[in-house]
Amino acid sequence: MGTNIVINVPATSANIGPGFDVMGLSLSLYLTVQARVEPNKPSSLTNITLEYEGQNSSGLSLDPNSNLITRTALYVLACSGIKSFPHPTTVLVNNRIPLGRGLGSSGAAVVAGVLLANAVASLNLTQQRMLDYCLMIEHHPDNVAAALVGGFVASYLIDVDRSGNIPESEADEAEVLRREREQKAAAADETVKLPPDNIGHFLRLGCSPKIKAITIIPQFELATSKARAALPGSYKIQDVVFNLQRLAVLTTALGRETPDPWLIYRAMEDKVHQPYRMHLIPGLPEILATFNPDNTPGLLGICLSGAGPTILALAVSDFDEIAAKIRAVFDRQPNGGIATEYKVLDIVSEGASCVESSL
Repeated sequence: MGTNIVINVPATSANIGPGFDVMGLSLSLYLTVQARVEPNKPSSLTNITLEYEGQNSSGLSLDPNSNLITRTALYVLACSGIKSFPHPTTVLVNNRIPLGRGLGSSGAAVVAGVLLANAVASLNLTQQRMLDYCLMIEHHPDNVAAALVGGFVASYLIDVDRSGNIPESEADEAEVLRREREQKAAAADETVKLPPDNIGHFLRLGCSPKIKAITIIPQFELATSKARAALPGSYKIQDVVFNLQRLAVLTTALGRETPDPWLIYRAMEDKVHQPYRMHLIPGLPEILATFNPDNTPGLLGICLSGAGPTILALAVSDFDEIAAKIRAVFDRQPNGGIATEYKVLDIVSEGASCVESSL
């Protein structure tokens, strides 16, 4: 008898202003992976047939050895001495998370891959061990921790050696070449680096149920590698202190039953990453400088979502009106403006889920 596996992983917004590579929110927008495990079907090299549906699937690889979800799953299996999926499996992916927009699409894919391997091979991994696998692939914890456990999450990780046959969640050209070399070397000696125990640590923080996340999503992609390349190699101590002060306040401010707009607004300011990414996102300087709780009713705070280009606005009311104001800034950019869409999302307390049933 076969098995049907349904995995849902939420989108995430990382940083939330001052919490660069630290903070994450899970949002009510999902990557869904449905796997049909059919032992009676003929076997293949990987035992995976990969299919996509939905608008956010264009250009994604259907090769199990290249696709991030299945590459992650195969890595997790290899760490347990399993070279392919145990039985022929059809994997249908419905991705509703826009790609390359700063909403955690790659982190969600990594989390889905770890859950998929855990389910198809009955590995019985703990949540902490699944996070270890995620962090061998995704090198910063903010998105994957929030996607895995849900809610408003603070996290950190220890330094580990990631050399060897380990998938990259997002690679530039040099990293692709390096990965190809490492894959060839790994194929020759068949060694796979297991993640150390307890790479990452997280804490779920309080977040008022009155707060919703407005995401204004420009219709262009911004690679995380490009956004990271814009950051400086060192910082002024006063800028680091600026962020630390606000981060300390923000961890508590969002959890108050009645959110304080100006407290949160000021606590979501940043001097570590957003100032250096202004040139990558037309309209961002005006957006961050213009809207505040006094001139925009309902607004609590505003920032880049992850590496961008999506804008995250936290609010308690007037959601459509806030979105319209921000979209208007993009509309009046040079050369005909920048097309956007927006979504009003809940901050969800539950992270990734996996449900199994008999076919």
